[in-house]
Amino acid sequence: MAQANTDTTQSRRTFAIISHPDAGKTTLTEKLLLTGGAIHLAGEVKARGAARRARSDWMKIEQQRGISVTSSVMTFERDGITFNLLDTPGHEDFSEDTYRTLTAVDSAIMVIDAAKGIEPQTRKLFEVCRLRSVPIITFVNKVDREGRPVFELLDEIADMLALDVSPQMYPVGMGGEFQGILDFASGEVVVPEGPSKEFKGKRVAGFDLPEAIAENVELAQIGYPEFDLDAYRSGDMTPVYFGSALKNFGVTELIEAIAKYAPPPRPQPAGEEQISPERDEVTGFIFKVQANMDPNHRDRIAFMRQVSGTFKRGMKLTPSGLGKPIAIHSPILFFAQDRELADTAQAGDIIGIPNHGTLRVGDTLSEKNQIRFTGLPNFAPEILRRVQLEDPTKTKQLRKALDDLSEEGVIQVFYPEIGGQWIVGVVGQLQLEVLISRLEAEYKVEARLEASPFATARWLRGDARAMDEFEKYNRANLAKDRDGDLVFMAKSPWDVSYQQEKNPELVFSATKER
Repeated sequence: MAQANTDTTQSRRTFAIISHPDAGKTTLTEKLLLTGGAIHLAGEVKARGAARRARSDWMKIEQQRGISVTSSVMTFERDGITFNLLDTPGHEDFSEDTYRTLTAVDSAIMVIDAAKGIEPQTRKLFEVCRLRSVPIITFVNKVDREGRPVFELLDEIADMLALDVSPQMYPVGMGGEFQGILDFASGEVVVPEGPSKEFKGKRVAGFDLPEAIAENVELAQIGYPEFDLDAYRSGDMTPVYFGSALKNFGVTELIEAIAKYAPPPRPQPAGEEQISPERDEVTGFIFKVQANMDPNHRDRIAFMRQVSGTFKRGMKLTPSGLGKPIAIHSPILFFAQDRELADTAQAGDIIGIPNHGTLRVGDTLSEKNQIRFTGLPNFAPEILRRVQLEDPTKTKQLRKALDDLSEEGVIQVFYPEIGGQWIVGVVGQLQLEVLISRLEAEYKVEARLEASPFATARWLRGDARAMDEFEKYNRANLAKDRDGDLVFMAKSPWDVSYQQEKNPELVFSATKER
């Protein structure tokens, strides 16, 4: 049995796509699903009767803005490999949610716009991958349009991200001169066909390359290091593919690269220990909670990254936050909004667990309740706002909504020690818009946000005596978070430094392990 489990584990690829908004991530996601056979026609991912929006972007505000605010999970199989694609929010304000999604993957595809190169958001997300040594495959998108010179793009990736780059393909012209893409592995050029100039499967061996391109191809093959699997898997090298997600160029090569090179499920940190995917016990951690995926049922789905063992429907697992086992009768494997019930799942798979608020981000689930996965932090908010209800009789609904949304990681909520107005904290402005929109759409609560006197927050740790002493003199600047932990609400960064100096026995922390 252990052997079969090992084989199954080896056939899993759990990955995410990271990019700057508008680099083409949603289109690429759709084409990967299409090529992987998960959907039969691009555009089938659209909501019924709605304008053509990829179904992975299902929340109302996403459909209005066309950006992925929530992370969904899509599973497809191809040539005996099971791919779990985690859709990361593409907007910079959602760095926290994205960070947590990236804790649940084993590798990532970084999408870069050929005309723009590396943009600030791509860089931010890349840094998150680097923190966890997540291996990255780079996809330079939109080469069928005018773009920057290939060597300039390759050198920028190498310089800005301090990575060795190893090109695996080379575009034969760009924009108006685009004639196809040379695949180094096969020596063939994939060429556009028909009036739409799409790739429809035609590959030409012995393609007569223009002289300048032939020279550049030679330079690209000699001037950059050869692909080295170990360097890639340790996060030091990125293979670079070129293509156009919209016109289907490079998509097949990308799937094949993930199947061939991307690592199978990796061990996950639990304190000092690393939990191997081969371990017999079923273990996993919740990296995301999503409320109200189906507006007809007020459900909450906890997304669990399975770390080890073979999960079977109906199995009992103990969440670290609860201490008592829960039976998981209707786990969900995902394809966008179509939910398929899973009978079994392996290490590397993502399982959706319907629940009523018992499971929270950061919880470990296991059969024996002896381990705790680490590395899913909360970050100190950079924007703090007071919540003002339009209708004071809806205080109870507001409290529930704020608790739900903070559990999902959309916002953090702080309850001041003095004064009644609750404070929400976010990392970026867009989260506030999502908050107001969801309060109204899902909880029928109208609220507005007002300026708060505080600029940032720090979690307090220290011995009980020092904490009591601090609390006595600073109650007006203290709040509790939703777990009841004490938080110092600072009026400015200077305020934080001043209190740190005055109270050296206390720790003022900008992150809190969930």
